[in-house]
Amino acid sequence: LSLGEAKNLPTYPGPNKMRDCYCTVNLDQEEVFRTKIVEKSLCPFYGEDFYCEIPRTFRHLSFYIFDRDVFRRDSIIGKVAIQKEDLQKYHNRDTWFQLQHVDADSEVQGKVHLELRLSEVITDTGVVCHKLATRVLECQGLPIVNGQCDPYATVTLAGPSRQTKVKKKTNNPHFDEVFYFEVTRPSSYNKKSHFDIEDVDEVDKMEIRVDLWNASNLKFGDEFLGELRLPLKFLRQSSSYEAWYFLQPRDNGNKSLKPDDLGSLRLNVVYTEDHVFSSDYYSPLRDILLKSADVEPVSASAAHILGEVCREKQEAAIPLVRLFLHYGRIVPFISAIANAEVKRTQDPNTIFRGNSLTSKCIDETMKLAGMHYLQVTLKPIIDEICQGHKPCEIDPVKLKDGENLENNRENLRQYVDRIFAVITKSGVSCPTVMCDIFFSLRESAAKRFQGDLDVRYTAVSSFIFLRFFAPAILSPNLFQLTPHHPDPQTSRTLTLISKTIQTLGSLSKSKSANFKESYMATFYDYFNEQKYADAVKNFLDLISSSGRRDHKSIEQPILLKEGFMIKRAQGRKRFGMKNFKKRWFRLTNHEFTYQKSKGDHPLCSIPIENILAVERLEEESFKMKNMFQVIQPERRVLYIQANNCVEAKDWIDILTKVSQCNKKRLTVYHPSAYLNGHWLCCKATADNTPGCTPCTGGLPANIQLDIDGDRETERIYSLFNLYMPKLEKMQEACGSKSVYDGPEEEEYSTFIIDDPKETYKTLKLIIEGVGTLEQEHAQYKRDKFKKTKYGSQEHPIGDKSFQTYIRQQSEISAHSI
Repeated sequence: LSLGEAKNLPTYPGPNKMRDCYCTVNLDQEEVFRTKIVEKSLCPFYGEDFYCEIPRTFRHLSFYIFDRDVFRRDSIIGKVAIQKEDLQKYHNRDTWFQLQHVDADSEVQGKVHLELRLSEVITDTGVVCHKLATRVLECQGLPIVNGQCDPYATVTLAGPSRQTKVKKKTNNPHFDEVFYFEVTRPSSYNKKSHFDIEDVDEVDKMEIRVDLWNASNLKFGDEFLGELRLPLKFLRQSSSYEAWYFLQPRDNGNKSLKPDDLGSLRLNVVYTEDHVFSSDYYSPLRDILLKSADVEPVSASAAHILGEVCREKQEAAIPLVRLFLHYGRIVPFISAIANAEVKRTQDPNTIFRGNSLTSKCIDETMKLAGMHYLQVTLKPIIDEICQGHKPCEIDPVKLKDGENLENNRENLRQYVDRIFAVITKSGVSCPTVMCDIFFSLRESAAKRFQGDLDVRYTAVSSFIFLRFFAPAILSPNLFQLTPHHPDPQTSRTLTLISKTIQTLGSLSKSKSANFKESYMATFYDYFNEQKYADAVKNFLDLISSSGRRDHKSIEQPILLKEGFMIKRAQGRKRFGMKNFKKRWFRLTNHEFTYQKSKGDHPLCSIPIENILAVERLEEESFKMKNMFQVIQPERRVLYIQANNCVEAKDWIDILTKVSQCNKKRLTVYHPSAYLNGHWLCCKATADNTPGCTPCTGGLPANIQLDIDGDRETERIYSLFNLYMPKLEKMQEACGSKSVYDGPEEEEYSTFIIDDPKETYKTLKLIIEGVGTLEQEHAQYKRDKFKKTKYGSQEHPIGDKSFQTYIRQQSEISAHSI
């Protein structure tokens, strides 16, 4: 998600009129991300990106804009809610959305399980009347309102409503209560009744209504959670009906406010949903791809062909790099494509400067393998710059009142010096995979341009400085170095530092000529000493030398994740309180700790080798969502609650990864807690009873590269399938080139084809492999369509995406018939 900006927000009623606003991202009503607060603006610019794997089903992706109130609870200005099935419409394009009003009647999530039975009763006089039995079984996924959910249901036909019992502290209540209603009565019936319907045909016009409420002890009443209205006429076909339904918002006809009253929000959403089969399905396509490094020439390989047919090289680079990293083939593959590109390069000054498949693949590898390297190297100094707010503007035109140009220059020079020093001294921390790639770039460049002694440096510096360190300094939030986009003044400081570092690393002959701005050229004179060029060369020599030392011996603890969560006291003392407390958690590749607040001394430290399993905890244990457990020796368990489902998944994944290779890892665990003398899951009474459920796991042990090879192959299959017309055109181009090697036809000239015969062979294998997978997908969809029942727990009635799916499937089957 890219959260751009909001505009034309309604003015604040006070004299100031401006607002301090932030935006949240929610799955239904569960917040998973929050932007920084933009102060004193009605058109706040956020410029923040958020990426997550969605760990559960959802109906709406929602964005709320809040106005911060220091004294009371923050107030909601408006929201944008996109239905899951509509996400594809807005995929990867900037869109302005009108903000909508938020009220309890429109905020609905969750589903309800109902059974209805309409039966005919014959009275003593032989007259037939109808009775309706409504059984409210259970609900799932109700929202949590103000930190709690004590739900109950009301059921209404033509008279007063009946009410279920209130279920405390759960958003998945089990009611299993039945209510009986008289629907029709004989005309001779003279007793006063709430039901005046005598004609059986009138039944068709009636509807049963089920409302869900949250029992609130606040003075302004219970909160509405959603409703369901069902006409009784559908019971004509079958007297009994049982199904799951999505709860719906209540329509109060509150349309008085125009939709444009609240302003709008600019968003860019990229949403992908991959249906991944088991490994054996992908073997043929995966084998062709993994052989790419050995194909001669490399332009005839499957991976190179993917780069040729994709609209953007980036599209191809992301899944290719992940796949090759997963199977340990990234270095030979990048060496092969880089070597081919160097051979095509005429001028040593333009080496690796284009947006080629090689440069995009190296960018992607550095992003994945080098994220921790950036954290260790740059994060401390970036944090200091963001917190220090020192003025560093050196453009005389942009100086603020009271600022001194010389002081600003000195501030900036100190920052540049320190960042330059931490980068050039960080060679020993550079990840092995990056060093191996730089070694092969250096060798290829030196061999191709033997007369140019500097090319061995520029080939490497064009990546490590221009495409790795400089962008990370410029936009630290995109590289997880800061949680938010920096404020405008800090952003300007980082831009000036990034420009200077980029030029320092480029080793070009006339540095000052690189700058369009004269004030930058003047500033750069500080750095024109030989010691800077020498430091860069020494650094580049170190990170591009083969036969590197063992980096484990010099490894510093790497901070992997940190943040506030709620933990349950572990009850170390026999009679100690086992209550819940908010703590600052910190995970490095050495230990997992928590402390009262950030920077305090740890209250508890768990060495990574003592983590025997990390698993979700069933909600029933403490009636709390998003909980997980960290299991230690002697069955000690730390129970933790994360802030939302995305964060819980992130913590579980990363804790599992770092502890994956521990020798004593458990194979079974208890999915619930040990409370009141027994395990809630298996009812065993001894607290040292071995677990009752097999542990999940099987994630790779390498923290940096948690990659699913099958998923990446599925992504590549989808791309080949999408660009099938281009693959076929490329096949034609191979045919025309090999048969007739005269002037090339215009439409084929976009492809790089060095060996038409070899390229044709590979294309044939790709097209066959993609065709086979396409048939498997089609068969899977047909089977799923046959088995799926509308109204089941997975596909409740009211699930629009499923209705669309049914329509598409029936059109496909009608077409195939």
